[in-house]
Amino acid sequence: MTIAISYPESPDLTADDYIVLGLATCFVKEDGEVHQIEVIEPIPSAALEAIMKGIPTSYKLALATTLGSILNGDQVSKPTNFPESAQFADEFGLRLFAAARTYKRREVTKSLIPLGTTYTELNYSTERKRVLNAARVVTKDDNVKQHSHTHKVL
Repeated sequence: MTIAISYPESPDLTADDYIVLGLATCFVKEDGEVHQIEVIEPIPSAALEAIMKGIPTSYKLALATTLGSILNGDQVSKPTNFPESAQFADEFGLRLFAAARTYKRREVTKSLIPLGTTYTELNYSTERKRVLNAARVVTKDDNVKQHSHTHKVL
């Protein structure tokens, strides 16, 4: 039986739709110090395919589940496999629905992690830190110096 999710912008999705959630190790910069946090975020099908090929990833584990097990109306529930300290990613609802649509388009990806399974054999690495609140400050030194004849017709 298919149950419609009451989300006004996503009438195409149901509670039975497949989704993969990842537990990522991320970092937050506060007062000049970098703190490690664990974030629960949806993994789109293209990212899952790349991760399953062995590229280094900040994900410790990936859980294949359904939208209905994560969403109950407008309430989001944390899967039991995830630590209590883990927090949901920013704009989790929007990203969840967007990722769910990728699995509807690319059905073959669902076979990588069977429904209800937690996959932990990922190439976990924090060598390249994912800093969530990093701000890029552009300065005059960032300008590319061009040769004086670049814009002249010779």
